[in-house]
This record gives sequence, structure tokens and C-alpha cells, in this order.
Amino acid sequence: MPADSQTEPITPEIFARLVDLAALQLAPQEAEYIRQQLNNQLKAVRELEAIPLDTQISVTSHGVPYTPQSTPPIRPDEWTPCPDPQAILAQAPEVDEGYLIVPEIPHTDL
Repeated sequence: MPADSQTEPITPEIFARLVDLAALQLAPQEAEYIRQQLNNQLKAVRELEAIPLDTQISVTSHGVPYTPQSTPPIRPDEWTPCPDPQAILAQAPEVDEGYLIVPEIPHTDL
């Protein structure tokens, strides 16, 4: 049984606008199903947000201790040039001016 669209965060009107912005083509049954699923996910998030948590617990805290002795140091995020980019491009099925040409993926129905 569908919930009252007045109490749902994603109303049919909002969902129709999102579908239009995303340039999706959905049958009415598909659209309603996806809209309900999104609202169910938002409801689950609200339920999780309502769980009282100890404010002293760090956000990144979890059950496995990661000490400096057991965790390798974070490597620096540094760009290094590829020594031979042409060798990599030579393996590609199709290249245009140094860019890989990716075949179009056929669309399927939901």
C-alpha cells in the first residue's frame, strides 16, 4: 500500500522532475516503484540518524584497532608520468589523438 505522498520526502512531483533532469524514460509502474524505494532508503537513513550515540566516540572509530605498527603509512598522493604511454595506447582496440575510444554500451530496460 503506497504511503501518503504528502508525508514522503520524494513526492511524485519531485520524482517526476528528477526523472526529467536525468533524462530517464520510466514506465509509470517503474517510476512509482523506484520512488517508493528511494523514500524507503531515506526512511532508513532517518532511523539510523535517530540512534543515540556517545559523543565521545570518534566518527572514524570501528571494531578493528589500526595502530601505527599494523598499518602502513599513507603514501603521498603524487603524480608520476607513465614512462611509455604509447605502449599502453597500442594495446587499445581504438585510439583517437591519444584518447581511448570506448564503445557505446547498449541500454537495457529495467
